[in-house]
Amino acid sequence: GATDKPILLNNIPDAEAFISGAEVAVIGFFQDPQSPGAEQFRRAAGQVAEVPFGLSSSAAVLSHYGAAENTVVLFRTVDNDRRDLDMSSREVDAKKLTRFVRMNELRLVTEYNPVTAIGVMQSSLQFNLLLITDKMSPKHPERMRKFRAAAELYKGKILFILLDSNLQSNERVLSYFQLKKSQLPALAIFHTPDDEHEVVAVNDISIERVQDFCNRFLQ
Repeated sequence: GATDKPILLNNIPDAEAFISGAEVAVIGFFQDPQSPGAEQFRRAAGQVAEVPFGLSSSAAVLSHYGAAENTVVLFRTVDNDRRDLDMSSREVDAKKLTRFVRMNELRLVTEYNPVTAIGVMQSSLQFNLLLITDKMSPKHPERMRKFRAAAELYKGKILFILLDSNLQSNERVLSYFQLKKSQLPALAIFHTPDDEHEVVAVNDISIERVQDFCNRFLQ
């Protein structure tokens, strides 16, 4: 529960295990665990239930991760990337920290919305695969299960994104790929450096179908 957060990480093996155990992990590096920044960090930890928060005051752990004091670092396994936030400024409070986590938490499958869009745009991965679908469909849970299983196979290569066709803010994406709602669900793969993309309507999602589509495009 929120009361167990953040977890104290007193040495490098603990910190490494903490990071590798989650898709997204956040560590606050505070020399003084009672500082105002650390207090805001604890408040944010209680507000973001599904992301593990750790706190370390160990000089060895700070140096191992090349982290400055009073810094919060978000580690992502999906593209082996990290984001740092300086907590020294008075302006950085629990609300800003929560937003920082929400903006940058990319998972094996990231749901695209105005907040996560920033992390998606800044991802180091050059290939994005979108599943454009109606989240309210009774088939949605099963589609997601297969899409997620396929995402495991391309970790570090392709960023898998779920795009809910019901969201008004996503209509721009549909028109970009020249898709009508009657053609959904669809898969769209995208190479960010040159906007090269391919779209296919899929009635049934299978891991093999996703693999075939990705491999053809990657070749």
